[in-house]
Amino acid sequence: MKKLTISVLALSTIIMLASCHKKNSVPKVEYPETKKCDTVDHYFGVAVPDPYRWLEDDYSEETANWVKAQNEVTDKFLSQIPYREKMKQHLKDIMNYPKEGAPWKKGDRYFFYRNDGLQNQSVLYYKNSLDGKAVELLDPNKLSNDGTVALSTLGISDDGNYLGYAISRNGSDWQEIYVKNITTGEVLSDHLMWVKFSGIAWKDDGFFYSRFPEPKNELSGVNENGKLYYHKVGTDQKEDKLAYEDRTNPNLSFSAEVVNKRYLVIYGSESTSGNSLYYKDLSNPNAQFVKLVTDFKDDYSVVDEIDGNFLVFTNHDAPAYKLVKIPLENPTNWTDVIPQSKDILTGVSHLGKKLIANYNKDAHSVVKIFDENGKFLDNLDNDIIGSIGGFGGEAEDTETFYTVTSYITPAAIYRYDVTNNKSTIYKKSEIKFNSDEYVTEQKFFTSKDGTKVPMFITYKKGTKMNGKNPTLLYGYGGFNISLTPSFSTTRILWLEQGGVLAVVNLRGGGEYGKEWHEAGTKMKKQNVFDDCIAAAEYLIAQGYTSKEKLALQGGSNGGLLVGAVVNQRPDLFAVAIPQVGVMDMLRYHKFTIGRYWATDYGTSEDSKEMFEYLYKYSPLHSIQNGKEYPAILVTTADHDDRVVPAHSFKYAAALQNSDIGDKPHLIRIESNAGHGGGKPLDKTIEEVTDMFSFIFFNMGVEPKY
Repeated sequence: MKKLTISVLALSTIIMLASCHKKNSVPKVEYPETKKCDTVDHYFGVAVPDPYRWLEDDYSEETANWVKAQNEVTDKFLSQIPYREKMKQHLKDIMNYPKEGAPWKKGDRYFFYRNDGLQNQSVLYYKNSLDGKAVELLDPNKLSNDGTVALSTLGISDDGNYLGYAISRNGSDWQEIYVKNITTGEVLSDHLMWVKFSGIAWKDDGFFYSRFPEPKNELSGVNENGKLYYHKVGTDQKEDKLAYEDRTNPNLSFSAEVVNKRYLVIYGSESTSGNSLYYKDLSNPNAQFVKLVTDFKDDYSVVDEIDGNFLVFTNHDAPAYKLVKIPLENPTNWTDVIPQSKDILTGVSHLGKKLIANYNKDAHSVVKIFDENGKFLDNLDNDIIGSIGGFGGEAEDTETFYTVTSYITPAAIYRYDVTNNKSTIYKKSEIKFNSDEYVTEQKFFTSKDGTKVPMFITYKKGTKMNGKNPTLLYGYGGFNISLTPSFSTTRILWLEQGGVLAVVNLRGGGEYGKEWHEAGTKMKKQNVFDDCIAAAEYLIAQGYTSKEKLALQGGSNGGLLVGAVVNQRPDLFAVAIPQVGVMDMLRYHKFTIGRYWATDYGTSEDSKEMFEYLYKYSPLHSIQNGKEYPAILVTTADHDDRVVPAHSFKYAAALQNSDIGDKPHLIRIESNAGHGGGKPLDKTIEEVTDMFSFIFFNMGVEPKY
């Protein structure tokens, strides 16, 4: 009788959920109680309460208990979705195919990553020839039981004998560097700690890298006093030699590269855009650093050195970027090699005595070939419209590799003969996906101030634009980052169910150069939100979807976008997914490297006007009581030391304690994970399953498998 009672209760629950599902409503959620404290900050005479300040303490038992209680509520809600497990298995089936990255050559070997299918982390291999046997060099899956140790930065010595590699644990930005003998496979005793945002720049029997002092709080403490060091292979980190520091400015951080095996180039940064540029001739033991650029107004990157001249990629006096030549004997005499053009120059490679220039034209790639003096020679012999990347190698190499991808085209790897401008397919994706069944179109819509904004819209052919299609709108809009076409296996889940995918190229990004970026920063940040709102309105007006079938998603700065836009227009969306978002715009700069974002955001301490501007759109502070909000699933991770999880904790607590309707406002907090980089595949599958299950369920859409 007891078993029968349980079965009846289970059946009743299923019937109740099915009924709610059909009516496009869900059971009301009982949230955990979140205590409030009496913390108040004052900005230019304005008192701003911060009742959830206590959630900023990463290590407190109280915060841990809150996280546990929130996850229990979220897990309970998600577990009631009837098709969740089927979706998870289907996603596994989709992703279970061999994946291989484009190879790059160093010395006499070719290096590449490969994943057999469902490995948590891709494995690093090498070959002695392209048709030779693949030799496993480093398998990060063997470094942890749960796949939470990931490879990040790599550096191979000039003689090809040593691999310097950095690992991150649990998704943290903190890295540890090790050294491996490539020929023997021996991992040496070298172990470097407290490395962050660093390269591994080899010179002779060691390498340059950057690190910070050991922090008191490694998850949320401010990172200051970055320094550049030289490490000799086989020695203890305590013996590393200081290569560069700036004691007058603790906020600076440094990265380095060795150009043409001779010049140490140092980039100094105080934000996410703009850098200084110094160099030192390592062939001269008495050489001092020469300062080519000392301010941080523009971006500079040394492509190579030719006959005593640096080739530098920059947006100095060139919003669309250009390539300049700087003679080292007369470093004030700059000349253009590849001048700026209408399209945005995104990068230049020097290979086989040619310059391979990659351009962004309306958010897709166009590649042009020039000689070393900047004379145009030809276009790349590949007219596929999508994103093209790669072209790595050394100046003397006459072959290289690149990848091409789009929203409906899985990445294909091409082998490129630089001398003859000849591309041949090297490897195609083995995923079972028929691109011919889908279409991507680029549309331009008008934003609030009259600006034309592009958006890529992807869907299954034959879809009727009747306003009933579930639609996912994705945006970012910040830090000069361009959203260019790329294929995502996880988005197949959405597209195959008749979902429309819309990726919008908001101001604040880099799609149209420096001016487009700056048009979405500081006191112009509202342009980004206006662009996103206009994109949503366009999708509805053109019949792609309706507000009952529209979801908004974004991560990091895109999480801020979701939070701000939903606060301003909660009526436009059925569901919102803010991922690892910057939600407290008054305090973001007080954690880890948050101060670097001030060039995009400004800070609450800059001026009364800047404070008022941030306060008005800050997701944490601008929730509209009395408005009906969409269903919201906030996602973050306990080891996110870039956008600390307190942003999402405080925002979720504020949502749950506001009068914004009965739709679920949940937070999903991943354990042993960070901002997203290096996330093991099984955690990715779990997160994507939960996200799409939540969206479909709250739209009243039942996927068919």
